[in-house]
Amino acid sequence: MGKIIALANQKGGVGKTTTAINLAASLATLDKKVLLVDADPQANGSSGLGVDINGLSTSSIYECMINGDDPKEALVPTEVPNLDVLPSHINLVGAEIEMLKMNNREKVLKKVLEQLRDSYDFILIDCSPSLGLITVNALTAADSVMIPVQCEYFALEGIAKLLNTIKIVKSKLNPNLEIEGFLMTMYDARLRLANQVVDDVKKNFGDLVFTTLIQRNVKLTESTSFSQPVILYDVESKGSVNHLQLAKELIEKQGKKKK
Repeated sequence: MGKIIALANQKGGVGKTTTAINLAASLATLDKKVLLVDADPQANGSSGLGVDINGLSTSSIYECMINGDDPKEALVPTEVPNLDVLPSHINLVGAEIEMLKMNNREKVLKKVLEQLRDSYDFILIDCSPSLGLITVNALTAADSVMIPVQCEYFALEGIAKLLNTIKIVKSKLNPNLEIEGFLMTMYDARLRLANQVVDDVKKNFGDLVFTTLIQRNVKLTESTSFSQPVILYDVESKGSVNHLQLAKELIEKQGKKKK
C-alpha cells in the first residue's frame, strides 16, 4: 500500500510545485512507483511534467472528484519511467463551491485516491497555495504532510495557520495525519539570512526538519519552463542532486518507521 504525502503551504512562491515535480521524478528514478496528484487549479505540476493540460484526452482530477469519473482512466504517464500524473484543470477553481452540497465533502479526494493507493509506492499531492476545501481534502486523504519553507524573510509567516489547520484535520477528519517534515528551499549558503532562517526553523521544529537543503539553482528554474523535471533536463545540476538526496532521505525515513 502506497504512502500518500501532501505538499502544502498556503504561502505562495515557496517552491512547493517544484519540489512535488522533482521529488516525484527522483523517487521514480530510484525505482519507486510514483503518482503525482495535481490538486492545484493552476495545473503547474501537470504542465511541469510535460502534460498538455489544454489537450487532455482523459478526465482530470476535477471530473474524478465532482463527477465520480474513474481515476484509473485519468492517469497520464510521463517521460520518467514509473511516474504518472493525475492532472489538474482550471475547472478545479469551481470545485470547492460544487463540493459544498456533497455529503462528506472533506473526504472526496480520499475516496478517489483509495482506488489508486495499491498501485503506487508513493502518491504525492501538490496542494494549491490556500487552506480551502481542496487542501483540506488533500490533508484528509494523506498519511503525512511535507511543508516546504523558503530560506527568506517571513519564512515562518503563515506556518502557524497551516499547523492549526493540520491540527483541526487531525482531530476531526484524519487522526493518523503526521508531519513528514519541513523542507528548506531556495537555500543560498552565501547568504547569512538563509543560514539564520535554517537555524530558526531547526530551533522551532528540531528533528522534523529534513537534513537535505534545496539550493537555489538556475537549472531547476529552467527545467520547469521546458516542462521537464530537472533530472531529465540536467542530471548533474545541484537541483537534480538535491532532489535525489531528498528522495533517498524520504525512503530511508520510511524504512526506519517500518522497523
